[in-house]
Amino acid sequence: MRRTVIGRYGSAALRILAVAALYYGAARVGLLQQLVRDQVTPLWPPTGVAVAALLVMGLRVWPGIAIGAFLANVFLGPSVISVLAITAGNTLAPVCACLMLRRAGFRTELDRLRDVLALIFLGALGGMLISSTIGSGVLVLSGALEPAGFWPTWSVWWTGDAMGILVVTPFLLVLRRARWPRAGPGRWVEGAALVLGTVTVTGLVTHTPHSTLLFLVFPFLIWAAFRFRLAGAAPCALAVSTMAVLAAAAESGPFTGQDLFPSMVTLQAFNGTTALTALLLAAVITERDRTHEEIKRVCARFAEMVATMDPRPERYGFPPQKPPP
Repeated sequence: MRRTVIGRYGSAALRILAVAALYYGAARVGLLQQLVRDQVTPLWPPTGVAVAALLVMGLRVWPGIAIGAFLANVFLGPSVISVLAITAGNTLAPVCACLMLRRAGFRTELDRLRDVLALIFLGALGGMLISSTIGSGVLVLSGALEPAGFWPTWSVWWTGDAMGILVVTPFLLVLRRARWPRAGPGRWVEGAALVLGTVTVTGLVTHTPHSTLLFLVFPFLIWAAFRFRLAGAAPCALAVSTMAVLAAAAESGPFTGQDLFPSMVTLQAFNGTTALTALLLAAVITERDRTHEEIKRVCARFAEMVATMDPRPERYGFPPQKPPP
């Protein structure tokens, strides 16, 4: 009994430490593209890591999120009290998002339209109001940010956290179920062409000054969703959003010479549309496929029932048919 208890607590501790390490590593990657006060980014991957960990491992791993958030912010300041408050907000937001998703009957397979809509409105847009409000308010109250900068910082924080969930969480959920596919050479060639085309076109449109060319990436997202479902749509959306964030941070392409707010509007409108297109289309197509398979199964069962029926009408209470004269 004692060994069982020790093993159980040891396994839980390892999971918490693993979540903390993943959160901190994702935070270091996200901080490479900060836009406000060296700690607010347009794409915050740790929120995606946190929500995925809570959905898969359960609420018991929340201390790992708190540890990772504290380590990610402790060297950024502005003070220990402020860091603790920001850590509390960064922990509370994904926990509340997870609770709302569970309440809505969310399934991690993301194979239903209702699951994608719940992830968008409850997980990303709703849950992340907590972290953005607490974080921006703490920066203003501590004097690290001017009061006039509250709303710009809040908008970057909120959309950054939301985008972390929309592009990182689906990718991690797909990665968790990933298996080596048994596909023919043609399928592999198509997948390679999709990856090469997505990366090439996204690289081109994010380094040209014309923002209207950003729409050229959407045929590749549609291609990924139609042919590879969520397994193709989620990685493509993550790649496109990451490259767009890199271009915005470097102020290149359509983000050249723009102030923070116009740049953020362009970037997050593009990233949001990218994620929504990929996730919603993949979910709708998956539901269509499941409905089609269900109809096929019902038709097959009906055909079996008809084949086993007695052809005599009197067997079922009908008068016998007279032969034609």
